[in-house]
Amino acid sequence: MILKALGDKAVRAATVHVQSSKIPTELAKSSTALFSAYSGGAATLPDLPYDYNALEPAISTETMTLHHSKHHNTYVTNLNVGLEKLDAALSSGDVSGLIALQGAIKFNGGGHVNHALFWENLAAPDSTTVGPETTAALAASSFGDLATLQSTMSAQTVAVQGSGWGWLGYNPQSKQLQIATCPNQDPLQATTGLIPLLGIDVWEHAYYVDYRNVRPDYVKNIWNVINWNAVEERLIAAKK
Repeated sequence: MILKALGDKAVRAATVHVQSSKIPTELAKSSTALFSAYSGGAATLPDLPYDYNALEPAISTETMTLHHSKHHNTYVTNLNVGLEKLDAALSSGDVSGLIALQGAIKFNGGGHVNHALFWENLAAPDSTTVGPETTAALAASSFGDLATLQSTMSAQTVAVQGSGWGWLGYNPQSKQLQIATCPNQDPLQATTGLIPLLGIDVWEHAYYVDYRNVRPDYVKNIWNVINWNAVEERLIAAKK
């Protein structure tokens, strides 16, 4: 579970609950990887830990306002609609309905969880530094240092076709840092088993106002507003 693996307040804010323990195992795989329990609550848009203008000039006030209050909020709204339909399908024993809902729940649930993590990835320009646990993990990894991580992850993230995410994750099997990319709103842990430490959103709505179609410039500049304290906390939690 994401909550168990991370103990992260961003994911706690993103957790939603459905009133049923009757979801068939195969149908529930994507949902259980996203949500820690099912108890009848609803997803909510998390407050940002900073003002909309806090990330300038890397990310403008306009982009942050639209991205958080419009785009993320749409995922929250659509997820809640999907979960209500899921409850109805469960109550009526509508297996076809359950199957039909999996795509929408994965997309909107992934969008909600990904963005909740993303907001906590970010901080005012150059306000945090790489922590000792992250530095040690980098040294022990195939990257070796921060500069190599940044260049490698940037290249893979820029190369995402269409819309998606670039991620730095922790592999609990190898106990190593690992870069991955995910299409659309596919959540990292649910689809790869990696525990997310740092994500870069490369949907155009994340950067088009500021950078138009020049994704490489956006990815280059986002490193100036990374919250390394959050990365450090997630890494420590992931290793427990």
